[in-house]
Amino acid sequence: MFNPFEQPWGLLIAAVVVLLILLIFRHSIKWWLWLLPAIMVIAAFGFDFLVETDREKIDAVINTAVLAVENENPDAIESIIADNYRDSYHMTKDVFMSYCRAMLCEPIIEKNIKRIVSMDIQPSKATAIFTVRILFDKDSYVYQSLKSQMLTKVQLDLQKEPRGQWLINRLELLAINLQPVNWRSVGQAGQ
Repeated sequence: MFNPFEQPWGLLIAAVVVLLILLIFRHSIKWWLWLLPAIMVIAAFGFDFLVETDREKIDAVINTAVLAVENENPDAIESIIADNYRDSYHMTKDVFMSYCRAMLCEPIIEKNIKRIVSMDIQPSKATAIFTVRILFDKDSYVYQSLKSQMLTKVQLDLQKEPRGQWLINRLELLAINLQPVNWRSVGQAGQ
């Protein structure tokens, strides 16, 4: 479906069509109609720049999470986690944040590379499935004892707050290096 707030291309194509029509009938057109294609181009980029859609807000939350893990910054993660957070292994936000603080206490990640697989957005909730290729720091224990990189597949459930902000209320691990996993298997391996 055409959404001028997410992509300017629809209005840009319409502006080109209007310009072609004006060129065809150029002898019988009022001078001010020539401004119409320019106004449409300005509107296309203006809508895209000025209006932040739910998809863009959710993508920003995901980018914040991926960057926070890369920078070992649990405080940034905590700011995008809903108070009612609960997943299959961590029963509360506090338990999940304790896990994050324990895992991110020393530098282990050099770079994260994210790729969105799918995103389903409803008026008050959303689900995003994406992969993150984790490149480990050369000085980390993971790089030295296990491997240099890891591919993870994650499902995020998000909820829309009354102020329009999207927060993560569930995060489930789906796969690590193309092998199906869940939080329980990761939690047991870490003990």
